[in-house]
Amino acid sequence: MRVEQRGVDTIPEAERTSGPRDLVSILLGSNLCLGVIVFGWLPPSFGLDWWASVSSILVGTAVGTALTAPLALISLRTATNLSTSSGAQFGVRGRLVGSVVGLLLALGYTALTVWIGGDVMLGVLTRLFGIPANDLSYGVVYGLLAAATVAGAVYGYRVLLAMSRVLAVGMTALLLLGVFAYAPDFTTSALPEAGGYLLGGFWPTWLLATVAAGLSGPIAFITLLGDYTRYISPARHSSRRVLHATWLGLALGLLVPQLFGTFTAYAARAALDYAGPLVDAAPTWYLLPLLLAASAGSVGNAGLMLYSMGLDLDAILPRASRATATCTVAVVATVCVFVGHYASTAQDAMTSFVLLLTAIGTPWAVITLIGFARCRGVYDPEALQVFNRRSRGGIYWYRGGWNLPATVSWALGATVGVLSVALPSYEGPLLSLTGGVDFSFVLSGLVGGVAYVLGTGRENTRAATDTESTAALADSEV
Repeated sequence: MRVEQRGVDTIPEAERTSGPRDLVSILLGSNLCLGVIVFGWLPPSFGLDWWASVSSILVGTAVGTALTAPLALISLRTATNLSTSSGAQFGVRGRLVGSVVGLLLALGYTALTVWIGGDVMLGVLTRLFGIPANDLSYGVVYGLLAAATVAGAVYGYRVLLAMSRVLAVGMTALLLLGVFAYAPDFTTSALPEAGGYLLGGFWPTWLLATVAAGLSGPIAFITLLGDYTRYISPARHSSRRVLHATWLGLALGLLVPQLFGTFTAYAARAALDYAGPLVDAAPTWYLLPLLLAASAGSVGNAGLMLYSMGLDLDAILPRASRATATCTVAVVATVCVFVGHYASTAQDAMTSFVLLLTAIGTPWAVITLIGFARCRGVYDPEALQVFNRRSRGGIYWYRGGWNLPATVSWALGATVGVLSVALPSYEGPLLSLTGGVDFSFVLSGLVGGVAYVLGTGRENTRAATDTESTAALADSEV
């Protein structure tokens, strides 16, 4: 129960005591929450029927997991988080791109989890005890969830891992009870209240659901996976086992809650909103389990996201301690909860957030993975920490700490992604090139990856050779 002292510095071998099973536990337990469950509601709210919704989630999750899971191997080799590790491609200062992307991803998902979890909690309390659903009540519930989340995030990885192990068992049982609770009213037909296909046709709407509900789940972990695998020792656990554990953890941790969300959306006829109909359709005997799932699950998931945010802010501001950085971003996340609650509908806010962040984050992930393949997983952990130690030099210094071709490649990919995205309130001008179908994540990743390969071939070959020489020299000295 000691507060974790590590920030984004290199984890010593003696402290790397986790294993693949812990990775599965944390990916499963932390995701069995309403903040992930609610993404399963998006396809039904877009006007799809049960089978189309399920297929969109399965396909999107499979594609996203295949892209995201190999990122876990990078921190296995570097013993630090992924944004710091990306300094090998972007430069020790250029890796701030990854820190900002990770901060935005975790901020949005933390706010969403507290928002949805709090709404369900208050809905249950209103049914059970008649507590009025007014501004004061929402403020108290959101505040309590945020405070509990901060406590877990500040204590750090070990406490969050222990919490995830409990949640993996407890939340699975609560969701199984939920299947029985909502089964009598389940239907496979599209919900009439959705008003037909959101984008006017089946395939454009199905593709939107594939990205917004399926692909967005794994993409949310592009900067998070390293927070856990940095505590796994490559000397005791092979890359293959860690990769398999990542695949399993992401697949179970995302498909189980999202499909539960899809199932309950049809059972509760939740076309325009999820939290309210979910509570209204629950039988009385399931209200207490639903309250427990909304509170405990939200704290577990938001705690891990807040922990990651603290690490990313610590990476941006090396002088700040991890605990201070975590408390700071917690305040920002809580403000975002209230903004989301009062200023936007859940469907519009969620869809816009995940599509934009997917378009921005995908090219960063593609560039980082290309760099991992080029250097064959060999890094210089000491050189990655130059910026954190407020010093200069090393093989990842490039020019002033920035690898400009890599940074420009990411910016090009992100720009193309934003210009080709289709949001409820905005359509990018490049949509006409794809027939009005949102392929923003494909285009952003493709443009960013191709630009990086063309612009950095010689530099990365030289860096990989220097890294291998450094590793060989260290091995010979040992």
